[in-house]
Amino acid sequence: MVRKQSAKWDPNLLALLSAFAIAMGYLEAVVVVYIRKILDIVPAPEDLTTEYLEQVPDWLMSTEQTREAATIIMLVALALLVGRTGAQKLGTFLFTFGVWDIFYYVSLKALINWPASLATQDCLFLIPQPWYAPVWMPVLASLGMIMLGLVLLRRRR
Repeated sequence: MVRKQSAKWDPNLLALLSAFAIAMGYLEAVVVVYIRKILDIVPAPEDLTTEYLEQVPDWLMSTEQTREAATIIMLVALALLVGRTGAQKLGTFLFTFGVWDIFYYVSLKALINWPASLATQDCLFLIPQPWYAPVWMPVLASLGMIMLGLVLLRRRR
């Protein structure tokens, strides 16, 4: 009788993907802190309302949108490099996106003591247009992405 081997996670892969995503989340938080300080035109995150964003110069909005797009491209490129199958590529993307997003907020909390709570409103994305929600929503979505990513990474075929 041949026993079927169950699929397992590669702990080295998960550690490296986590390290990449954590570093990326920290780096993005640092960039956001610098942008707010240097340009002195972006208020505290809770003030980023639709009305305020309409007053942001077009060049800055375009710069921010391309920064967001670059972040997604980096995560997609990593997934395409790491995953062997379509499921593993998707799993890699979801896992690293989830870890990155959570550590973005963890890093902002460590750097500037923001957000005040998980109920704090945030402008989540600017692509294709501004998305607003309390911080708990992207954190919850990221936890779901991490779990689904782990399931997909565990698949052999």
